[in-house]
Amino acid sequence: MRFLGKILLILLSSLFAFLTLGAVGLFGIYAYYSPKLPDDKELRKIDIQVPLRIYTKDNQLLAEYGEKRSRPVKLEQVPKHLKYAFLDIEDARFYEHQGVDVKGMARAVYSVISTGSASQGASTVTMQLARNAFLNSGKTVDRKLRETLLAIKLEQNLSKDEILELYFNKIFLGNRAYGIAAAAEVYYGKTLDQLTLAQAAMIAGLPKAPSRYNPIVNPERAMIRRDYILKRMKEFNHISQAEYDAAIKEPNTAQVHKTEFETDAPYLAEMVRAEIVKRFNEDNAYTQGYHVYTTLDAKQQAEAATA
Repeated sequence: MRFLGKILLILLSSLFAFLTLGAVGLFGIYAYYSPKLPDDKELRKIDIQVPLRIYTKDNQLLAEYGEKRSRPVKLEQVPKHLKYAFLDIEDARFYEHQGVDVKGMARAVYSVISTGSASQGASTVTMQLARNAFLNSGKTVDRKLRETLLAIKLEQNLSKDEILELYFNKIFLGNRAYGIAAAAEVYYGKTLDQLTLAQAAMIAGLPKAPSRYNPIVNPERAMIRRDYILKRMKEFNHISQAEYDAAIKEPNTAQVHKTEFETDAPYLAEMVRAEIVKRFNEDNAYTQGYHVYTTLDAKQQAEAATA
């Protein structure tokens, strides 16, 4: 019994030492990276780049300038089936964790060990937002540590709904589309409330790999992922069996929809663009979402062009 007691004491001492070293290590990592992370004010000023749009006096679109096609929306404007399509595939425990999903990470590690492939994602929505807003996409240990700590800090400064709204507006979804509203416009020529369940699931499949699961470039892969997302939604009881059966039968209807200009006056649009750049500089002109209204009358312009 005395021998077993010594063994137990050694094991407990080793466990305590291991936990202490782990705690010290985590504290050291936090102390090292904390000064390099954005401060609280920066976290609350995440920029959503919105292009410059120029209109006639009667509200018809003349031109759009900007590298990123973005259409910011409020969270309450996001249909429930689209919201759950994203959460069910990207972060089912979003409203439960504090930025880092330990259970999700453990599941991802187990998946790699058991299957040899990373079929389960470990990045939460908050971690993806941290990466998209403040970091690069490099797959290094340093970047991953920053992403993890930044996700925790985001959760401390923003509400869950604020984080989700920013995520929905900043996530890159291919074809120059940043955010779900831009993706709905680019792939389907629709607003969010017009998307079918199948189309919502297709868009939700894009964040993992916007090129690989692109319904235009790789339709077969995109359809497989769309159907898997619909299955997940049914498993989480976010859609009914009947809704699932109908959506799974819907064909791939995605195609590139370019921004439609309602009035043709490129010379005037160029004059306005040059003036906005002169006033606000090039960096701000194309990213701050300026809407510029000219004195041009669309009807008279059309008549002049015909003449």
